[in-house]
Amino acid sequence: MSATLVITLLLSVLVGVSLGLLGGGGSILTVPILAYVAGLDAKEAIAASLFVVGVTSAVSVVAHARNGRVRWRTGLIFGAAGMAGAFAGGLLGGYIPGTILMIAFALMMLATAAAMIRGRRGQAAAPTIRELPVLKVIVEGLIVGLVTGIVGAGGGFLVVPALVLLGGLPMSVAVGTSLLVIAMKSFAGLAGYLTTVQLDWPLVLSVTAVAVAGSFVGARLAGIIPEQTLRKGFGVFVLAMAVLVLVQELAVPLWAVGALGGVVALGAAICWVALPSCPLRRLTAARPA
Repeated sequence: MSATLVITLLLSVLVGVSLGLLGGGGSILTVPILAYVAGLDAKEAIAASLFVVGVTSAVSVVAHARNGRVRWRTGLIFGAAGMAGAFAGGLLGGYIPGTILMIAFALMMLATAAAMIRGRRGQAAAPTIRELPVLKVIVEGLIVGLVTGIVGAGGGFLVVPALVLLGGLPMSVAVGTSLLVIAMKSFAGLAGYLTTVQLDWPLVLSVTAVAVAGSFVGARLAGIIPEQTLRKGFGVFVLAMAVLVLVQELAVPLWAVGALGGVVALGAAICWVALPSCPLRRLTAARPA
């Protein structure tokens, strides 16, 4: 077994943990691992990622369902609408320059991260688990599918916030339900890619097996970590990915990003220590999850 394969498989554990714990992030992690570490070309990496993420999500749904963290009706309707929206978005995205798509992708991630970290004002401490109205689910699924189809992402980072912030589901239930949506969309996308792309199935199946193992770890952690911590952790994860995309697309030197981050951190520390009325205190004050 080559060193490259070993590194690829070790990193693939993170794909499963991300999907099992956060209900998203699979494509964001899998495509770079397969392209930059395993050395697959872009189309093959994307197609392989769809298989890995689809299978891992489908398996992880079972673990979440056993603990009552999947709303099947909501997920199936959302997923079907999302597949239709993604198809339309893919057609539209073909006419938009790639750089613009990636910058739009990163900006949406920034907005999503801010919403998840901040939370919703006045949300009850223990939201009622309910099935959402069919029309609302379809509309949200179409919108999320359209957006993810345009920017070419799996959509977990948008599905989870949509279910939490718009649909009112608890974070743990949104995570489980989003996995069902991601599996449906991934297999639909894979079917299209397999008409033109040949996969290295031994490699793909090996990565999938490791990712599935990681998903069980993530699913177990999802039932242990407090919901507010899980929601904010998801937001921080998406924020970090957004910054990386912007750095790459805008060709910003890494030293400049580090310097800016240092200035922001220093300013935040001074505000926190020296000013009793610092806005950061209000943003980080405990509020219902």
